[in-house]
Amino acid sequence: MSLEAEIARRRTFAIISHPDAGKTTLTEKLLLFGGAIQTAGAVKSNKIRKYATSDFMEIERQRGISVATSVMAFDYKGVHMTLLDTPGHKDFAEDTYRTLTAVDSVVLVVDAANGVEEQTERLMEVCRMRDTPVMIFINKMDREGKDPFYLMEELEKKLNIRVQPLTWPIGMGRRFKGVYNLKKRELNLYAPNKTRIADDIFTLRDLKHPLLDEKLGEDAAHRLREDVELIEGVYGAFSPEPYLKGELAPLFFGSALNNFGVQELLDVFVEIAPPPQPRWTEQRLVLPTEPRLTGFVFKIHANLDPRHRDRIAFFRVCSGKFERGKFYYHVRLGQELRFSNPTSFMAQQKSVIDEAWPGEVVGLYDTGNFKIGDTLTEGEELRFKGIPSFSPEIFKELTNLDPLRTKQLDKGIRQLTDEGVAQLFYLQPGQRKIVGTVGELQFEVLQYRLEHEYGARCRFVPLPIYKAVWISCSDSKSFERFSRAKAGQIATDKEGRPVFLAPSAWMLQQAEQDYPEIRFHKTSEF
Repeated sequence: MSLEAEIARRRTFAIISHPDAGKTTLTEKLLLFGGAIQTAGAVKSNKIRKYATSDFMEIERQRGISVATSVMAFDYKGVHMTLLDTPGHKDFAEDTYRTLTAVDSVVLVVDAANGVEEQTERLMEVCRMRDTPVMIFINKMDREGKDPFYLMEELEKKLNIRVQPLTWPIGMGRRFKGVYNLKKRELNLYAPNKTRIADDIFTLRDLKHPLLDEKLGEDAAHRLREDVELIEGVYGAFSPEPYLKGELAPLFFGSALNNFGVQELLDVFVEIAPPPQPRWTEQRLVLPTEPRLTGFVFKIHANLDPRHRDRIAFFRVCSGKFERGKFYYHVRLGQELRFSNPTSFMAQQKSVIDEAWPGEVVGLYDTGNFKIGDTLTEGEELRFKGIPSFSPEIFKELTNLDPLRTKQLDKGIRQLTDEGVAQLFYLQPGQRKIVGTVGELQFEVLQYRLEHEYGARCRFVPLPIYKAVWISCSDSKSFERFSRAKAGQIATDKEGRPVFLAPSAWMLQQAEQDYPEIRFHKTSEF
């Protein structure tokens, strides 16, 4: 198959949502329809003990939340899908933001009862920055929630995007009977089925047919006819062009837990979602159809398999073909690297691959060569544009509780902060380790993983730091003068770049005024 044909049959997308909207459950059901798994385990069910396929870390299973991006590949109707399930919790937002640089489209999950929530708005802002095509799945229609017309108005107002329903719910909560497919003009009635694909789907194309009243009841049938007439009158026929431009979000209703409305979403996604798209580098635009390989690392995960102390770099192929055993140029290091065991993913399950095409995510075993944002090419000096590290909001000092495990603690904190969920700074004297995060939950995850994956017991002591800002100066004497004056507040990041740990907003503002020759940067890219 040609490069163009391979690209055309690939889709790379992320599922994003506010916590508890049902994102991981929807992920499972997509895998179920794709044949990647045979039975889905209800994420929070006590009756079904199987854990969510995409939540592979022990702490995720205990807390019932996703705290790491998982990659899953499966085929559906001849299309090769690469699905990235992202953390929903706001404390891990930066991991999600980086993941969005590696996808071509997004499925946003919204809870029917809660509507648009804070994290939903933040995630959507990142999608809007890149004009990423977005589909919206209104979940939990089997529970009582907001009116569908009210939800559409709320989505358009708060997310700043037009929506167009392609399916419409029949009732809600106990009265929920299924969905009407506005695109295909089909009525699908389901029996709830949490673990398997329903095989008793009833299809009725003509809404005027008297059988509709028999199946739904007169009131529900009358309401459906009125709603469909109103929607078709307002929105007209669906056109994919505004969706591909990121201007319009196709809207679907259903219940991921009970397999209502999921297949309708998947069928439309396969039909209209974009294949791998061009990617900007600092030097030029890279087209996926270029014959020479390019790609970038958007995530690093240590100890993906707790039985083996492995470290995996998640590499997005942007152009050309990735081949096992071939040498590729690591742009930042200026070295040729060869990968003998590249892997594809199915959550925690990995399999060695011989080749990968644009849009696919490849797992590269790493011995410390990679950092987030690194580029591989076939010799060309390219650097893909990504999301830099932002200044953290909470700072704590890492304290070792077991001096005999110092090496394990040092290795563990370096590897875990390489994953991007936290940032590590060194403060002299004594090489004190300062960890900065976006939220408190990250410290809990770090402490848990350091103890259980590295055998290193520790605690985190809060510090009175307002913000960490990277500093630069063209005049070495001015820089030395500032460093002497702020000696107790000058740290370095893992790359050795100087960072000013400002105790308060006022002191940061004062430093900017007192030292105009010093440049203060809120992100690591400057």
